[in-house]
Amino acid sequence: MPIDAAKALAAEPRSGEITWDHKDVQLYHLGIGAGIPATDPDELRYTLESRLHVLPSFATVAGAGSPGVIGGLSMPGVDVDLAKVLHGGQSLTVHRPLPVKGTATATARIAAVYDKGKAAVLVMRTEVTDGQGPLWTNDAQIFVRGEGGWGGDRGPSARLDPPTGAPDRTVERPIREDQALLYRLSGDWNPLHADPEFAKLAGFERPILHGLCTYGSTLKTVVDTLLGGDVTRVRSYATRFAGVVYPGETLRIRMWHAPEATRVAVSAVERDDAPVLADTVVEHS
Repeated sequence: MPIDAAKALAAEPRSGEITWDHKDVQLYHLGIGAGIPATDPDELRYTLESRLHVLPSFATVAGAGSPGVIGGLSMPGVDVDLAKVLHGGQSLTVHRPLPVKGTATATARIAAVYDKGKAAVLVMRTEVTDGQGPLWTNDAQIFVRGEGGWGGDRGPSARLDPPTGAPDRTVERPIREDQALLYRLSGDWNPLHADPEFAKLAGFERPILHGLCTYGSTLKTVVDTLLGGDVTRVRSYATRFAGVVYPGETLRIRMWHAPEATRVAVSAVERDDAPVLADTVVEHS
């Protein structure tokens, strides 16, 4: 069996030092679509080093990579074909605001393995601390097609009851044709997002946008639209990746706002509002 659940869960956590500075933060922000219009004061908070604030979703690439997905596939007990792998969901808990520059220790482990019948789901947990204590915790849900069916725990359902009533705000966010090529410079080199031949092998008509790029762009929209641009108000952020985005499409981001949490649904405008992000919650002050 390519996934040995017992071995994966029993494996020793992997720890390593990660570092980042303002250039990494700025590149990430550009990769999720910040900087348009280039001279807008609200956008300069994401692009100009003298005014820089760090969007919490930067945590998914800090240290130059996507350890929750690619790293999870190299853990003991896991031996799967990358072409069968999709990012099923992501959750982030922010313990305190992310600094513009930092050195920290990232500790990663497989926290759960679920048997969904036709697929397996690995939960890769990454906990990051620095000299002042915990910074953030990332959980990546890794969906591996064709690797279920061994009789394991199905795990909890990620589905939430849909929001009620009309959204409080709706924003349409265009995705550039080269967005995936720019975003991958932050460290997620999966060829699914750049190589047409690999994309076809994985069952897609052309390369798709990174789910975490949509994830970051959506959080930026919530922060800018409902939280006054204050990135420090975000406490946690979770989503389920319900569908793909092709570079060049437009995201329709619907938001249902409450004092401590905002529900979000994201769809692709050009494909009759095909779902992209579902069961999405931003908890905030």
